[in-house]
Amino acid sequence: MSEAQKPAVDVENVENVSNAPQVNEVHGIQPVVATHIPESLLSPDKEKNGHRLDAAAELLRKVGAGDGTDGAFVVTPEDNARILRKIDLVILPIILVVYFLQCLDKATLSYASVFGLIKDTHLVGKQYSWLGSIVYLAQLAAQPLVAWLLVTVPVGKFISTAVLLWGATLACMTAAHSFGGLVAARFFLGLFESSVAPCFIAVTQMWWRRREQTTRVSYWYAMNGLTNMFGSLITYGLGHIDSKLRSYQIIFLFFGLITVAFSGVMYVFMPDSPVEAKFLKTDHDKVIAVERLRMNQMGVMSREWRWDHVREAMYDPKTWCWFALVFSISIPSGGISTFGPLIVESFGFSSFQTILFNVPFGFVQLVATVGGAFVATHIRMKGPVMAALCLPPIAGCVVLMLVPHNQNHRAALLVGYYLISVYPGITPLIYSWSAQNTAGDTKRKVVTGILTIGQCAGNVIGPQLYTTAEAPMYHRGLRSNLALYCVIFVMTLMVMGLLFRLNRSHEARRVAAGKSANIVDFSLYSAADADRMMAEMTANGIEGGGAATGERAFDNLTDLENDEFMFVY
Repeated sequence: MSEAQKPAVDVENVENVSNAPQVNEVHGIQPVVATHIPESLLSPDKEKNGHRLDAAAELLRKVGAGDGTDGAFVVTPEDNARILRKIDLVILPIILVVYFLQCLDKATLSYASVFGLIKDTHLVGKQYSWLGSIVYLAQLAAQPLVAWLLVTVPVGKFISTAVLLWGATLACMTAAHSFGGLVAARFFLGLFESSVAPCFIAVTQMWWRRREQTTRVSYWYAMNGLTNMFGSLITYGLGHIDSKLRSYQIIFLFFGLITVAFSGVMYVFMPDSPVEAKFLKTDHDKVIAVERLRMNQMGVMSREWRWDHVREAMYDPKTWCWFALVFSISIPSGGISTFGPLIVESFGFSSFQTILFNVPFGFVQLVATVGGAFVATHIRMKGPVMAALCLPPIAGCVVLMLVPHNQNHRAALLVGYYLISVYPGITPLIYSWSAQNTAGDTKRKVVTGILTIGQCAGNVIGPQLYTTAEAPMYHRGLRSNLALYCVIFVMTLMVMGLLFRLNRSHEARRVAAGKSANIVDFSLYSAADADRMMAEMTANGIEGGGAATGERAFDNLTDLENDEFMFVY
């Protein structure tokens, strides 16, 4: 980045600025961040106002009380980069592989549909649609329990066990020969998969700064695109195996056994939190991992279930905004993911051609998901990117609704189908938008649970709007999808307005409390830019929130309780 491109601190009008820790110069060249651990954390008490402090606060108390530094802790940019690299090399690959396997496991139904599953198992009417919906009904029913478990049990052990159970269930689907057997297996598949997205949102909040979260969420959600690319190719190969088993049975068994095998790898290498991570070998490294998250103002984890957080989550309008957004995008998602291959087949392709033409769908999905996240990170806003991503699917739906589904119009139909494939880029932005605007351990998990309920409900409804009887045009499903993309566009603008008002409300509260009105949210900047901006602020005497900014970051406060919390548009 050139000097002209680097964000500068406006000393006359500082907007969205939080007070930085003290900045010193080392050898006149390298700025370092010296964090002073608050006096309250040097106390042996693990509770504040009757509630358990965040685990990060306990670690800082332990280090501050025992290292002879009187609570002063220095984090250099090199340390920050070193720890981030470790986190990306250990945590991120595990998340990517597990989400890839989950996407494959769910996609096996649509792959199986073009290899004779519907005919061989005598599915009629809406039975195939219900096989797509039942997974999400099970996930929906499990969310209250999942939210409680995410707060109270070790996250790494929890998700590893869930991966083992869903892999075993998928492998057992090989023995299902009727609608009853398939629907029972799909129900348990959904039940055991119900913790994946909530766990990964929690893990993302626990390990990465807010600037880093958007791209990391996009990476693991982009596994949907890789599934459509490589899953289609793998399925193409499995479909050519000469065996006594049917092609779809081989698909179920193959992906199920791979998932079971990886659950053991995850159990060994997935840590439960930065405070307990074995790959961070010293308390010094663990403190760096924690201090990187201070300006998130979100904490790490507490393992205390708090009913006041639950109540706030239920009454917070933001919660239901995230619910409405993810519900609206999940309806078309559920329909397309279940019926996508059948839609392509309706263009006049054979089973194997259908699988191959699903590969570009995955590529466009991957580019939209990761590309959208990079743009949102660069401009430090989610709303405008989400609104822009609604436009290609709107155009794609119009094409598929107006162009006849026959061999003479294959090219135009495929263009319309691939335009629709941009929509998956919206979902991870909703995930990260919600995650970055919610604080308090229990509240985060409850909001994520409600978000997942919205996703599950949408995915239940989505396949029901499509039916094999409406082939090849699928008018009802495409009309509903078109309407929902328009609704998401409008709702996105409304949510941006709500977040703007909340920031103004927090600003007024800070002024009333005698603090600086303006805060720079350094968690949205790169470490290098944040260090440079903090140095500029110090040199120009800008307080930007006072010396205490960030001291309440690990008090397990919610976003509405902490007046230093900055909402991200």
